[in-house]
Amino acid sequence: MDAALSMVGAMAIIGVTDIYVVVISETIGVWQFLICRMLLAAPIIAGLSALGFGTLRPKRLRAVAFRSSLIATGMFCYFGALAFMPIAMALGGLFTSPIFVLLITTFILKQRIGPWRILAVAIGFAGILVVLGPSGGDLGWILALPVLGGMLYASGVVATRALCDGESNLALLAGIFLFQGVFGLGVIYIILLSGVEPGSGGMAFLTRGWVWPMTDAQPYLLLQAVGSVAGVSLLNRAYQLGDASHVAVFEYTIMIFGPFFAWWLLAVPVTRLQMVGIVLIAAAGIIIALRTRDA
Repeated sequence: MDAALSMVGAMAIIGVTDIYVVVISETIGVWQFLICRMLLAAPIIAGLSALGFGTLRPKRLRAVAFRSSLIATGMFCYFGALAFMPIAMALGGLFTSPIFVLLITTFILKQRIGPWRILAVAIGFAGILVVLGPSGGDLGWILALPVLGGMLYASGVVATRALCDGESNLALLAGIFLFQGVFGLGVIYIILLSGVEPGSGGMAFLTRGWVWPMTDAQPYLLLQAVGSVAGVSLLNRAYQLGDASHVAVFEYTIMIFGPFFAWWLLAVPVTRLQMVGIVLIAAAGIIIALRTRDA
């Protein structure tokens, strides 16, 4: 029960903080957002380490760096997509990750799967198509961003299991924030050096250089930093307390929290078709988790 409550709490926190990325995207770019989030989260993570919640020193630096690069890049794609599409669509793409985990373990790690998991992949793929819907064609290549994020996040999950066993949760968390911040600094430098003009609408979130002052974005940046650390800490705690295949089912509650908070706090509508797609993707993940637990 504690594991389930921790996971539901994590998804509620992440669900409410992520919706404000859309607000942040109106004033600063995604790269500045990631840099500022790293700077705000760093003292929180360091403080947790000082209080005895874990070491920041990884046991296998290369493995943690590789895993951090996969998950951090996946989150680039997810955050970038939020500026272009409703959170229901972005989450639908990101949470195809259990399907990609299954595909990676099958075709790369050569593990056998049964008919139930094959069915789950088919259901999940149908869910992706439904969530994206007929209006998705208007987004062009942006449509692939959250799905690519789901694939990279899944690769990071597989890398965590295969390469990072025994690593401190704080070391893994710090690795993601550090990679995002350093990568963001590099992209900001390239943007400023090349003199790229920011586009309009959501594209400005991807191409905008450093903006100052950023008064309007500051409270949402602080909310994101604190919420990310708290949410991921609860998520890690959930996986420490309970069986991973059982706890993973509760991770899909973000499919409820994200669209709900977006509707309640920002008046972002969720169509019935999107809700059907969300249910299909969640069902695919639940089938995979339950069949993994039974195996």
